[in-house]
Amino acid sequence: MFVAAGILASKLVGLVRERVFAHYLGNGIAAAVFKAALRIPNFLQNLFGEGVLSGSFIPVYAGLLGKGDPKEADRVAGAVFGLLALATSVMVAVGMLATPLFVDTIAPGFEGEARSMAIQLVRILFPGTGMLVMSAWCLGVLNSHRKFLLSYLAPVVWNAAIIATLVVAGMRGLTEERLAVVLAYGVVAGCLLQFLVQVPSVMKVLGHFRPTLSTASASVRQVLRSFSTVVLGRGVVQISAYVDTSYASLIADRALSTLTYAQTIYLIPVSLFGMAISAAELPEMSRAAGAGEEVAGKLRSRLEAGARRIAFFVVPSSAALLLIGDVVAGALLQTGRFTASDTRYLWYVLMGSSVGLVASALGRLYASTFYALKDTRTPLRFAVIRVVVGAALAWFLALRLPGLVGLPEYLGTAFLPLAGGLMAWFEAQMLRRTLTAQIGHVRMPESMPKLWGAAIAAGLTGLGIKVALTKVLGPMPGVTEWGGSFLPPPNLHPVLLFLAVVLPFGAVYFGITGALGIPEAKSVLNRVLRRKSR
Repeated sequence: MFVAAGILASKLVGLVRERVFAHYLGNGIAAAVFKAALRIPNFLQNLFGEGVLSGSFIPVYAGLLGKGDPKEADRVAGAVFGLLALATSVMVAVGMLATPLFVDTIAPGFEGEARSMAIQLVRILFPGTGMLVMSAWCLGVLNSHRKFLLSYLAPVVWNAAIIATLVVAGMRGLTEERLAVVLAYGVVAGCLLQFLVQVPSVMKVLGHFRPTLSTASASVRQVLRSFSTVVLGRGVVQISAYVDTSYASLIADRALSTLTYAQTIYLIPVSLFGMAISAAELPEMSRAAGAGEEVAGKLRSRLEAGARRIAFFVVPSSAALLLIGDVVAGALLQTGRFTASDTRYLWYVLMGSSVGLVASALGRLYASTFYALKDTRTPLRFAVIRVVVGAALAWFLALRLPGLVGLPEYLGTAFLPLAGGLMAWFEAQMLRRTLTAQIGHVRMPESMPKLWGAAIAAGLTGLGIKVALTKVLGPMPGVTEWGGSFLPPPNLHPVLLFLAVVLPFGAVYFGITGALGIPEAKSVLNRVLRRKSR
């Protein structure tokens, strides 16, 4: 609950950040360059950040706490901090020197002023990303001590710094290019604040903290062995993200920023449910992991209960992005320089994103179980297959298929997340089957067909309301680009349209799932009714 609350607060403020960003920078060249520049140094956070520390540091550290050995746990925390700080500092320095190479490799579509601007922004952003790595170390320590809320609320400070920078600088009437540069410094300030806000709580839970570079402890060496494997896995996944960035920069001027906006939206349900459940369970599973049928049974029970909760909330999210994604995107982002035509383009990318939403959330839960079992090689093996095959599939679907079947070239952007979604299903199924071999049969949620039926019915209801409103009020003016004649939105404010469509969507979904006897629906409805009775 605390992880979900922290993530929800962070994501809500993140949506405000994206809305303010869209207002001041829109979906033009400056926005695309900034989004690319922000993604390039993020390989540090992805390589050494939360995902890697969750797979290597937390299982060992939480295991020592569970065994009642706090002194050894403190030694591990100090050694990991020192080694991580050293590695991050070196990577930041190398990254700043090699920035032109990174830009040319990851965003080959940028030329001239766009390329120069990207190089400038990346060099500003690199140190801030290094601070996010150290923030992830704080998260690992606090989670292991069952203190979940602060670490997942900390990104609120990061988002707030960015919002404040955008508003203050944007009100001064800066050009888009100059505003992007000022914003980069705001991002770095937010990264530093995200780290510092966690430090006091970390110092309280650590008994005798002393940063070192020593690897004499067997526990530290265990972390390093797992760390190297997980880093390889994260590095492989990061390559996939950079492949998407590279492909998007070749498709259209707005493709890259649109892809990033889409990721902000479709990662909300994955983070709220997949990440929240996985992050909360990992320390507990790490404490309990060991040999024996009883432990295997507990792990299976946790997995299946978590998978049911994930499916109940992520399945309707997937249907919403597919059928009424323009309504969701318009309410969140359509303002200022982000027009109705930009919302239309974003909807197509959200359609592609909807395919792998459930698989991505389930995959996080399965991977966390392997990390708790101190098996980091299995997720790496499937990640390699996913990325290699996914890169080839994305190349064909995004860069070749539209031309072969006569589709507009810009629609290639929608096929990038589609390819990733198909490979996410492959990875999730392979992880589940391998877990079955280790801890016994791990079932997919039995209610999945009912959930999909209810979600599609709810989505069609929302779509029908939108079409009816368009007939009554007329289509929204200005939707001329990106196939705007296809199911145009009504001439209604995006927020009012969201309320008119999404509220019935939710009512239909909960009504059908409740009538079908889905336990999660009954639980939610019972809580709502109890609150009303109070």
